[in-house]
Amino acid sequence: MAGRATAAMLLTIGFYGLAIVIALALLSVPYFEWQWAHRVTGRLAIICVAGAGIILWSIVPRPDRFVAPGPRLEAARNPRLFAEAAAVATSVGEPMPKEVYLVPEVNAGVLARGGFLGQGSQRVMIIGLPLLDALTVWQFRAVLAHEFGHYHGGDVKLGPWIYRTRETIGRTIRNLSGRGLLQMPFLVYGRLFLRTTQAISRQQEFAADALAARTVGSAPLINGLRRIHAAALAFSTYWREEFVPVVNAGFRVPFVSGFRQFTTNERVAGLLDTAVKEEESNPRLDPYDSHPPLGARIAAVELLPAGPPGGDESPALSLLGDPVDAERSLLDYMLKPGALLRDVAWENVGAEVIVPQMRKRTEPLLHLLGDATVAQLPDLAKTAPDLGRRIATAQDRKLPDGVDPATWGVGLLGDSLTLALA
Repeated sequence: MAGRATAAMLLTIGFYGLAIVIALALLSVPYFEWQWAHRVTGRLAIICVAGAGIILWSIVPRPDRFVAPGPRLEAARNPRLFAEAAAVATSVGEPMPKEVYLVPEVNAGVLARGGFLGQGSQRVMIIGLPLLDALTVWQFRAVLAHEFGHYHGGDVKLGPWIYRTRETIGRTIRNLSGRGLLQMPFLVYGRLFLRTTQAISRQQEFAADALAARTVGSAPLINGLRRIHAAALAFSTYWREEFVPVVNAGFRVPFVSGFRQFTTNERVAGLLDTAVKEEESNPRLDPYDSHPPLGARIAAVELLPAGPPGGDESPALSLLGDPVDAERSLLDYMLKPGALLRDVAWENVGAEVIVPQMRKRTEPLLHLLGDATVAQLPDLAKTAPDLGRRIATAQDRKLPDGVDPATWGVGLLGDSLTLALA
């Protein structure tokens, strides 16, 4: 911890020192021109003073406002979840967080709320609803031990130093956009800062993993890491391509059970299994990654004790007092206030959501197909580029750069076939 804190503080001091030196150097240009040449070049003075002002304004600390990432979980309504967390906290020798929030992520995390750079703050934990669905209780204990390991290692106190400095460097670079020479030293320092602090973050992850393996056992930790990796890979696709389009259409679908159905689909499950095995056998490290590769994390703990046999293999989702109510609270939090959504089951999404949307966007274009039949699809597909250009003309739209007009043509043919079959 001492070494990591020293590195973070030195890098932080180095950045502010660099910014102040550059700002002072810029301000000195018109001053020394006046002292030595008894004149001031207006354009040069404006450029220097403006550049110094941008830099100094960019490094002024901004207030750190905490925004709840999701609905707050109460111990009274979720006694089993809080009992598990309290037991792990006692094993690690750390106090319980003051607040626990539910989030729509395959993730868990800890942070410090309030105070100044981690001092005088209160502990906060976030727990992902899809994470609970992906893990067993035994595996979730290992995740909890890992998160308490970040408290144990002082990472939560160190994090604000790194985060605030990283944020300030990014703001300075953005504000100096278009001023290449002034921006360059901050870009170089930003890369150095990011590579160094991300290496620190990876060491923090290794340390938290080791503590979790010693506290709960390496077996639930390793199995949990594999499940989390697979679920995280699937979640972004599920969220972007399945869940959000249905919500944007004005419907509410089961969030957790839909994700479970998605990940247990035979084809998806096979792809995920292959991806996890590939990641484990060929770990690839990006110097800008905040977490070590899956294979490296498993290799670091697999020789530690596996843990007592007969761990609780029931779903971690069962730790919630009322999973259905928790999901509804989370969805209400994510959606715009006052959003009125119709409930629909996943098996009815095709008929109630997809087909009506498809019909709405396709019917104004059906005249382009004339009296074509399904039997003519192979011939129509050959004219897809021309059909795509006619679609653009009919809608008074311009094909985006790099988009093949055949894409639009094939899309219309596919939608039309779907509607005919429906």
